Amino acid sequence: MSRMSTTRLLAASIAALALAPAAAHATTTPAALTTSVTNATTYVKGLQDPTTGAFASTGLSNEWAFSALAPAGVAAVDLLPPPPNNVVSKNARKVYRDYLSPASWPGGSPVVTDYERATLNAYSAGIDPARVAATRNLIADIASYWQTASPGYWGTPGNFNGTVFGLLALAGAKTAAGAQRVPQTLLNKSITTVRANQHTDGGWNWTKAEGVPAQLAAVSDIDMTGATLASLCVSGVANTDSAVVAGKNFLKGKLVNATGAFNSSFGANTDSNGWGVQGLNACGIANQGADFTTAMGKTPIDFLVSQQLAGGGFRYTTGSTPNAYASIDALRAEAGGGFSATPPVPTTVGEPRFVASTSFVSGTTSKLAVIVDDGSGTLKVCSVSVAPTTATTTLGAVLTAAVSGSTPAGCVTGSSPSSGVITTINGVTNSGGSTWKASIDNGTAAAANTATGVSLGDTISLKYGV
Repeated sequence: MSRMSTTRLLAASIAALALAPAAAHATTTPAALTTSVTNATTYVKGLQDPTTGAFASTGLSNEWAFSALAPAGVAAVDLLPPPPNNVVSKNARKVYRDYLSPASWPGGSPVVTDYERATLNAYSAGIDPARVAATRNLIADIASYWQTASPGYWGTPGNFNGTVFGLLALAGAKTAAGAQRVPQTLLNKSITTVRANQHTDGGWNWTKAEGVPAQLAAVSDIDMTGATLASLCVSGVANTDSAVVAGKNFLKGKLVNATGAFNSSFGANTDSNGWGVQGLNACGIANQGADFTTAMGKTPIDFLVSQQLAGGGFRYTTGSTPNAYASIDALRAEAGGGFSATPPVPTTVGEPRFVASTSFVSGTTSKLAVIVDDGSGTLKVCSVSVAPTTATTTLGAVLTAAVSGSTPAGCVTGSSPSSGVITTINGVTNSGGSTWKASIDNGTAAAANTATGVSLGDTISLKYGV
């Protein structure tokens, strides 16, 4: 993308952040913010490995750059390392896709946040998270961490951040056509869980608080409150909702009068301010509005800009050395992003906004996400492994595979008949006007039929009702 087109995109997105009355009281003007974002974009683009073209690597790497560069108007596929490695095969999107694709990734003992982080960044990079490759369906990977005994939680319930980022990933990573790929009933289960974990001071923390009075009364965390606000709003909760308002007021109450920083338990720092602002951005709350301008005229954006160094990077707290992670968080916040963003249209000729694998590969095991709603209010969610010998498979074959084994277990215990219209799933049989219906990627529901075609990466929803 040319400097001119980048500047235009930045100016358009940033203008929305500086509308009156916010701009009338903020010390960071729209022009100054545009300059800051432009310089930060240059710095973050420079984090690309000059040899391989990668942003992601083992450990805490720079893969969050994708969700920061996208709202700044930079498509991952347009990013090449410098000469002599500036070849198409080393563009950042392809390298990241290749990184996520092997069945062995992420190795070790993965946790749900590994897949949630990858989902948010793959989507921002222009990779369909459900169709990274025949060997990688990140949506199904997340589905395997559904907590049957604690519905609404993703991953170990004690690690509440897994549930927050589950919501962010499943609601934020749309289909290539821009549609929500999972049913709202599934998101609502986790929304209810998020509400139950809200502390009495209005914010949230990293650990589970539901049912634990001491945790509910504990002081909340700036970072986690920002992320949780974003998870609610991206899932359809209005910014006038009482939970969102209470979270906003918690952040407001943590503003440092002289700087506009959020008074984090880690001290005033760029990352916490970035996450707090990202929550406000996702909820459509002005980050330089009256609620977030101190008596001394300082805003959270003022603090972020004050942390920026001459080369465009940001320091974490003080000093003269830029911190990559802090710089990524600051750019995402300043560019108006939440925790993911729809990728911009690439400037590279012939490159689509999204890439995806579309066919099963014979001899390769693939995963599909399955959601079963029998109308009782209890959902079953799982990942099902299939190994078709053809490019597509059928709903009947998926259900057969699910009965044989799913993660978590027991998602589908049985279905009948073995061919044609499906009348019974998990012991619940069509009766009166209530029938089993199936939808793909949360699309139009139709009578569940064993012959219904299923493609690689499809999210399958089965619902019983009128």
